[in-house]
Amino acid sequence: MVGSMANPRLRSLLWWRRWAKKDWAIAAVGFTAVAFALTLLANSWRDEPDSEITRPFHPITASDLVELTLLQNAKARGALCLDGSAPGYHFKKGFGSGANNWLLHIEGGGWCNTIESCSWRKGTSLGSSKYMDRKVPFSGILSSQPSQNPEFFNWNKVKIRYCDGASLAGHPENELKNGSALFFRGQLIWEVVMDELLSVGLSKAKQALLSGCSAGGLATLIHCDDFRRLLPTDATVKCLADAGFFLDEKDVLQHWTMRAFYHDVVILQGLAKSLHKDCVTRMGPSKCLFPEEIIKNINTPVFLVNPAYDFWQIQHILIPEASDPHGYWQKCKLNIHNCNPSQLEILQGFRGSMLKALNEFQKNKEGGMFINSCFIHCQTWITETWHSPSSPRINKKVRKVL
Repeated sequence: MVGSMANPRLRSLLWWRRWAKKDWAIAAVGFTAVAFALTLLANSWRDEPDSEITRPFHPITASDLVELTLLQNAKARGALCLDGSAPGYHFKKGFGSGANNWLLHIEGGGWCNTIESCSWRKGTSLGSSKYMDRKVPFSGILSSQPSQNPEFFNWNKVKIRYCDGASLAGHPENELKNGSALFFRGQLIWEVVMDELLSVGLSKAKQALLSGCSAGGLATLIHCDDFRRLLPTDATVKCLADAGFFLDEKDVLQHWTMRAFYHDVVILQGLAKSLHKDCVTRMGPSKCLFPEEIIKNINTPVFLVNPAYDFWQIQHILIPEASDPHGYWQKCKLNIHNCNPSQLEILQGFRGSMLKALNEFQKNKEGGMFINSCFIHCQTWITETWHSPSSPRINKKVRKVL
């Protein structure tokens, strides 16, 4: 981290008071690389970001591991992973003062935009519960250790597994047309997961936070208002999108790579029905999948956590593999310290685009953001970037989620 940054743990900028102007923290501290970022994201250099089940850096104990629960009535209601298996989640019951508070976290893991990529995906944990680990560690914002997660350690905590490839927003209308054994049921998965959680106590929540990483962060934004609608009117409800603010930017060859990719996801999996109707009417569904448009129509308080030099976005939006056939960017996009001055200038331009896209949201008095300059992707589910001596810091300001 840059030395001038002081302790602001992600866990503490956001929570149960109103987010005033003084709570807006935008770190414009220049380029910085987190030493463990390359290890953390070593497998994310494919066309889709990997699942966040990378091993956390703090020692794992038996109490950190949480069992997988498969949805009981998934098949009866048609809520299926890409391969037709039942979706799942991990649930750790709250206790003490947190017994009536809930934190839901949607797993990340990119998207699939073609029959071929979805067919490959259904043979992994990102497309089938058959390949999901039966126990996963809860760390960072999901940790039950007070020292690691002071605000949420005793809340009911749920990790929703991601197996549809479309940010829990797909619809089945196109399944028969493509002639493949693929199920596009993301929206149904969301609905059935919510129904099951409501039946085991979520319906009595006093405080609730819907969060997600990467594609799960995008899913958080898509479903934020619906989450608010499902809960008691007197409950305090907010949403947190971690590394889910994907930009609609041209790549280094001036091609709209990400826009074309999202267009294919929307068409293949029928996402239009899950997006804001007015936006879809005005701009078309592909444009409305970008968070810059989604947040304009969210009424529930939202907090955004994102690095301005988002590791995944730099590799897949700004410098996708097809835009660098001769490997000019190879070393730079893997380690920012390897970038030459002209490359750094382009990366600074990408950072500028991120901040520009957030200009309008910054006027939202009910929302907040924490934008740092780490060369990383997701940050909230990792102990080291959530609440530790090495967590990102800005001017001694503590990040307040509640």
